[in-house]
Amino acid sequence: MNTPWRWDYHRYDPKAERLVESLCTLGNGRFATRGSAPESVADDIHYPGTYLAGCYDRLTSAIGGRTVSNEDMVRLPDWTALRYRCLPEGAPPGDWLTPDHPTLSHSHVSLDLHAGTLTRRMLFHDAEDRRLGVTHTRLVHMGDPVLAAQNTVFRAYGWSGRIEIESVLDGDVTNAGVDRYRALAGRHLVGHRAGVRAEGTAWLSCTTRTSRVRIGLAVRTTARPLAPVGRACTATAATQTFVLPIRRAAQVVVVKTAALCTSLDRPPADPLSRSIDRAVHAPDFPHLLASHRASWQRLWSEGEVKAPGETGSVLRLHAFHVLQTLSPHTAELDAGVPARGLHGEAYRGHIFWDELFVLPYLALHLPETARALLMYRHRRLPVAREAARRAGARGAMFPWQSGSSGIEETQRLHLNPRSGRWLPDHSHLQHHVGSAIAWNVWRYGQATGDTGFMRGPGAELLLNTADFWAGEATWDSGLGRYRIRGIVGPDEYHDAYPDAATPGIDDNAHTNVTAAWVLARALELYGELPAARRAELLAQLGIGPDDLRSWEDLSYRLYVPFHRDVISQFHGYGDLAELDWDGYRARYHDIRRLDRILEAEGDTPNRYQASKQADTLMLGYLFRPTELASLFTRLGYRLDDDLWRRTVAYYLRRTCHGSTLSSLVHGWVLARQQGPDAWRYCQEALLGDITDVQGGTTGEGIHLGAMGGTLDLVERGIVGLEPHGDGLHIDPVPLSEVPRSSFSISYLGHRDIRIRLRPGRIGISVPPSLLGPVPLVLPGDRREDVAAGRERWFRLFKG
Repeated sequence: MNTPWRWDYHRYDPKAERLVESLCTLGNGRFATRGSAPESVADDIHYPGTYLAGCYDRLTSAIGGRTVSNEDMVRLPDWTALRYRCLPEGAPPGDWLTPDHPTLSHSHVSLDLHAGTLTRRMLFHDAEDRRLGVTHTRLVHMGDPVLAAQNTVFRAYGWSGRIEIESVLDGDVTNAGVDRYRALAGRHLVGHRAGVRAEGTAWLSCTTRTSRVRIGLAVRTTARPLAPVGRACTATAATQTFVLPIRRAAQVVVVKTAALCTSLDRPPADPLSRSIDRAVHAPDFPHLLASHRASWQRLWSEGEVKAPGETGSVLRLHAFHVLQTLSPHTAELDAGVPARGLHGEAYRGHIFWDELFVLPYLALHLPETARALLMYRHRRLPVAREAARRAGARGAMFPWQSGSSGIEETQRLHLNPRSGRWLPDHSHLQHHVGSAIAWNVWRYGQATGDTGFMRGPGAELLLNTADFWAGEATWDSGLGRYRIRGIVGPDEYHDAYPDAATPGIDDNAHTNVTAAWVLARALELYGELPAARRAELLAQLGIGPDDLRSWEDLSYRLYVPFHRDVISQFHGYGDLAELDWDGYRARYHDIRRLDRILEAEGDTPNRYQASKQADTLMLGYLFRPTELASLFTRLGYRLDDDLWRRTVAYYLRRTCHGSTLSSLVHGWVLARQQGPDAWRYCQEALLGDITDVQGGTTGEGIHLGAMGGTLDLVERGIVGLEPHGDGLHIDPVPLSEVPRSSFSISYLGHRDIRIRLRPGRIGISVPPSLLGPVPLVLPGDRREDVAAGRERWFRLFKG
C-alpha cells in the first residue's frame, strides 16, 4: 500500500515493468533517468533511458514508399548499468543476476517523493539456500543539475565467497522505446569514444548525428571493500570489473556517481573534460543525498498541493513528475513542455499544447520557470512568422508539434497498429495551439504582474497570434459572419468531411471562440502599451489602424455553429451519422482509440458524431461560466446555464476519451457545474497513468499535461482560484471527494501565500511583505483584503 510520500511496488511483474520504469523516473528539470533496474538491458520488458531537456536529433526513414524526416528527443548513454554474479567458495560461478532470473524471491521498488530517490530491493535465493540481498538507491540531483548517483549494497546470507561486479557506462543505445516507431531510424549517437582513467573514472563522449550536440558523460565508481579493478573498453562502452570478498553479515557497497555535460550547456565548455572533472570531484553519496533532499524540501515548499487520502497521494505523485520535468533548472534552458515528460520516447519528446494544462500551476508556484517556458515559444516566434508567410498567412503560425527549432514536427504519416497501415496525418492543421500559447501568456501576466514580459515578449506573442487569426478568417455574406475554414480542432478524430478530397473542417467552435478571445485580449493589451511600443509592434507586424479595426470587428463577428439547441463542435457536425456506441462497446473491450478500430474496418470517424476527446467542452476548462457567457455575448450569441448543460450532456455521450486530457476536462466541467458524474471523470484523470488507462502508453512516457491538469483541477477548478489584476478571485465548488486542500502560491510578487480550503470556508495567510495587502474577490463579488503578516478565514456563500 502506498503511503502519502512513497509509491511502492511490492513484487516484480515483467508485464508492468515499463510502467514502473516511467512512473519511477527521476529527474531535475535538466535531465531524467527512467526507473529501470540497473541489471537490465533494453528488451521487450526493460527500457533503461536517460533524456536531456532540449536535446533533439533528426533522422530520415523510408516508410510506405516515402522518405520521412523525424526529429526525436535523443536517448543518451546509460550510466546506471551494473551487473553481478556470485562466486561462492568451492562452487562454480553463478549466473549474472537480473530481476528476470528464476532465483529472484523478493522484489520491492519504492519511490520516495519527499526525498526524490528510488530504492529497488531484491533478494535472490538459490537451490543451495544461498541468498543474496541487493539494494539500489538512485538519485538525479535536484540541487546540482549535472550530477546523478546510484548506491548499491550487497549482503550475503548463508554463504561466503566473492562477488563479481561490472560497472558499465554504455553508449550503444538507440531510440527504440516505442513499438510503432521501430521501423523508423533511431540511431542518433555517433563518434563514440570511451575509456577509464587511472583513478577509476569511466568516461564516454559522443555526438548526435545531425544536430551535432556533443555529449560528455563520466562515472566515478567506488567499491567497499577496496579491491583491484579490471578495465575493458570498446568504442561505445567502458566497463570496470570488481571481484570483492563477501561474508555473512558484512556489506559490499558500490557507488556510481555520474556527471552529464553537453555542448548545450552555458557557459560553454568541453563536455567531456567538464564531465570528468565534475565526476572526480563530486561529494560522496551521503553528502550528495543530504543536499539532494534539502533541494527537494525547498522545492516541495513551493510546489506541493495537499489533499486528503488517496487523492492527496496521487496529486503528490503528479506534482513530483511535473516538478522534476520542469524545475527551476529548466528556467536556465531553452526547453518547452514535453507532452510525455523526460520519461520516454512517445511523441518523440515533442512539445504540443500540453503547456495549456501545466502553466497555470507553474505560474502560481514557479513563475520563473513558467516565464522561461513562454520564452521557448518567443524565441521561435521568427520561425512561426516564417511558417505563416510560406502558408500565405499573416502573423505567426505555431506548429502543432515543436522540437528544437520551432518548425512543424508533426508527422505526415502515422501507423495504425491495428491494421498495420501507414496513413496520412493532418494534425498539423491544429492551429488552435497558437491560441493556447496566447492564453498562457495572458494567464501568466495576470498571475505575476510581470509588465516587462507582457509589454515585451508577451505582447509580441499575443499580437502575432491575433494577426494570424485575422488573416485566417474570411467573410461569409450569406451568414453575415467571419469563418475559419480548413482546420482541425482538439478532437483529432475529425480531420475532414466525409468523402472530401481535401483535409480540414470549418468553424470549429473551440477554435473560433478562442480566436475571438485572442483578438479581444490583443486589442486590450495593445491599448495599455506606451505609444512608442505600440508603434514598434505595428511596424513589426506590418499593419495599420485599419487592421486593428478589422481585429475589433472580427472579435464581435466570428461564426459559432449550433445544432439541436447545442453548440456544434464544427459546422456540419450535427449532420454526421450517429455511431452504434453500444454495438462497438459490445464488440471491443476498449474503444478509446475508435479511429484505429474504424480504419481497420475500412471506415473513418469522419462519418460519425464521435469525438476522441473534449473539444467544444474545452471552452469550459479555459473560461469560467460568466466569462464564457460574456464571450458569446460579444459574438452576438446567447449562452445560458441550460444551453451549456445541454451541450455538456450532448458531447459526454459522444466522446470515447482517446486522450488522457479528455477525462480531465470532462471532470473539470462537471465539477464546476456540480454534475453527479464529476468524480468519475476526475478520478480517471488522477489514475490515468497509474493504472495505464490508455493500454500500454504510460510505459512510453507519462502524460505531463494530464498530471499538471489534475493539480490545476484542485487549484483553479475546485478551489476556484483565478488570479487577476484586481485581486485573487476565489469561487470554490463543493466536491465531497476533495473536501479539503491547501497549497502555497506566488501572486503579483507576493511569495508563499497560503490557501486552505475547508468545508464552507477558506483561509488565506500572507507572509510579512513590503508589497502591502493581497486583494481578494470572493463569491458574490465580495471584496476583501488580507494584510501582510496576517491570516484570515472567510465563510463561503453565493451572492
